[in-house]
Amino acid sequence: MNTESYDRTKDVKQFDDAKTGVKGLVDAGITTIPRFFIQPPDILSDLRPNSTTPTDLELIPTIDLSGFDHSDQRQTIVENIGRASRELGLFQIINHGIEVDALERVIKAIKGFHEQPVDVKARLYRRDINSSIAFFSNIDLFHSKAATWKDTLQLKLGPTLPELDEIPEICRNVVVEWNQNVTKLADVLIGLLCDGLGVEKRRMEEMNIVEGRMMVAHYYPYCPQPDLTVGIKSHTDPGALTILLQDQKGGLQVKFGDQWVDVKPVPGALVINIGDLLQIMSNDEYKSIEHRVLANRVREPRISTAVFLTPSGWDSFYGPLAELVSSEKPAHYRQFTYTDFMRRFHTKELDGKSLINYYRLLKTE
Repeated sequence: MNTESYDRTKDVKQFDDAKTGVKGLVDAGITTIPRFFIQPPDILSDLRPNSTTPTDLELIPTIDLSGFDHSDQRQTIVENIGRASRELGLFQIINHGIEVDALERVIKAIKGFHEQPVDVKARLYRRDINSSIAFFSNIDLFHSKAATWKDTLQLKLGPTLPELDEIPEICRNVVVEWNQNVTKLADVLIGLLCDGLGVEKRRMEEMNIVEGRMMVAHYYPYCPQPDLTVGIKSHTDPGALTILLQDQKGGLQVKFGDQWVDVKPVPGALVINIGDLLQIMSNDEYKSIEHRVLANRVREPRISTAVFLTPSGWDSFYGPLAELVSSEKPAHYRQFTYTDFMRRFHTKELDGKSLINYYRLLKTE
């Protein structure tokens, strides 16, 4: 192949201008993926598509939240969540208070949105990260080394919802319901996580740490060459906490040491992962987790939605909580505004933990 004749910028712009996303390529019947989706050699060598590494169910715990509001059960739940947040940064929860039917409605509505006619979706296709609602493919399309095989509907849920008529009708009622459910669950989770740190919950509430809620609803179509690309590259989430609903097809992996481990879907469960901001505020007590999604090998699309819980006060300063800093354990990070934090996130490609390391004062093992 003559690399000198390849105009990547032209191909990327043509793809973006079409406003049809990755699904549009699949619908057009392609059998090979466009060149700008092919990942660099270092990523491809790490994919191990034929790996037989089993899911370690003890490594990725499923925590039952039943009785979280009763003192007897609560202490056990706090210990389990605290252990998972310190050792891995991710866990699954069941009996979380959201009915299975509600979870299924979310998956169905997301699938419905992405499978609408092209002209309907194209009205929302945009790259303005400040928009309340946007449909796009690859948020980092123009500054990444390679694109990934997914499309996304993004909705800003908090601190206040967009006007109802702005939310696509096909998923409007479900989004409103999901926002209510996630808001209640976030309050429960922050309380449990604060207990695990020995920090009063009001400290997080005063900082409005989860008032900003951003929903990203991903659609991973079938990929004809899944060994050459990924669904999402390895990264950590920048916010405080992420609540993820995935369907039962799998594909999500987390990095544990040098090994990638499958996060096997559990019926009725939600995946919870610690974000960079909570790792910083906990002064490295809790760990944000590197994760990725493999390209979809099956004909049916994979559906997932993540709600990123973030501060609503973007101009406020954040850093390690004072009560978690001492002479024995000094602050590991400098103070920063969340505006600066997110500006850096949106001007680089997804690439592991480089964002959190930028703010680090001390090198830790």
